[in-house]
Amino acid sequence: MASVELQNIDKTYGSFEAIGNLNLSVDDGSFTVFVGPSGCGKSTLLRMIAGLEKITAGDLKIDGRRMNEADPIERGVAMVFQNYALYPHMTVEQNIGFSLRMAGLGKAEIQRSVAVAAATLQIEPLMKRKPAQLSGGQRQRVAIGRAIVRNPAVFLFDEPLSNLDAELRVSMRVEIAKLHRRIGATMIYVTHDQTEAMTLADKIVVMRAGKIEQTGTPDTLYADPDNLFVAGFIGSPRMNFLDGTLDPNGVVRLDCGAVFKTGLLQGEGDIPIKAGIRPEHFTGRDDAGGAIDLKVDVVENLGGTRFIYGTLSSGQAVIIEDRSETIRRPGEIVTAGFPARRALLFGGDGERIRGTRPANTLPAE
Repeated sequence: MASVELQNIDKTYGSFEAIGNLNLSVDDGSFTVFVGPSGCGKSTLLRMIAGLEKITAGDLKIDGRRMNEADPIERGVAMVFQNYALYPHMTVEQNIGFSLRMAGLGKAEIQRSVAVAAATLQIEPLMKRKPAQLSGGQRQRVAIGRAIVRNPAVFLFDEPLSNLDAELRVSMRVEIAKLHRRIGATMIYVTHDQTEAMTLADKIVVMRAGKIEQTGTPDTLYADPDNLFVAGFIGSPRMNFLDGTLDPNGVVRLDCGAVFKTGLLQGEGDIPIKAGIRPEHFTGRDDAGGAIDLKVDVVENLGGTRFIYGTLSSGQAVIIEDRSETIRRPGEIVTAGFPARRALLFGGDGERIRGTRPANTLPAE
């Protein structure tokens, strides 16, 4: 196991800045997930840690040692790729043990290491098969096994589940989480899927345009986002953002007609804001906060819960979680209330308005 330190990291391609002055600490034994939209720089960052991309400026340290110029094999890392990268003419056993054979280890030692990896991943019955005879999930297990046998200080995962179907993605998320608990290695995982990030991570790093927007635990990023981007990216369905104003006394007036009082005192005069409210924080009544009327467009029935996709009179789209037993129909008008304490306010610059309310806290029930 090892820690990873990224200090003032830059990566440029000609005049294009892919990563800009990035600083990050990855704790020894942690599971850190880089998440963000396509093109945000998360895979480039992972490849710099692996030694597959040169660092333009800054320092990369693994377990306290500067690794900028070190070859990939000297860094003590192992990478699991999106496309598995298995040798089609080799069996599972040969694929897993390939790097050990290239390192010149003895046959008995290779067999022991491969057997341990296969047992860890529960793929012993597959050892004589070739990749073409395996399912997508089985191929991904083999790719992970090839990383395990190297006994790396740091595991790097580059969107390893993106080629799997929905059911396999869920099962493999569970398997990767269990693997981390069993071996306790430092793991850095890249994905554009925030559900994967929320499920797997000890710490999530939200990236946009080559920069870190916010880092924190899944619970922190969900409940206490720093800006509109993080609030909208983390959570499924996404947070609703309702336009309005905040006056100096902490009263919010939304364009849709809802009015509620907050503890946020902001200077002089009204300022434009967006109120962020998650779908599950709406109720069927005015809950000492605000209330909205929306026209039902679509009801998404997921069995255990339902989501109403509707439209306000202003034309703005809203999603609410419906916990009632009433059957909603398209075109119906539904009133939904929300507690004032659940509304997160964001200013015109997209940053969170915190005012007199301490961070990471909500008023008492």
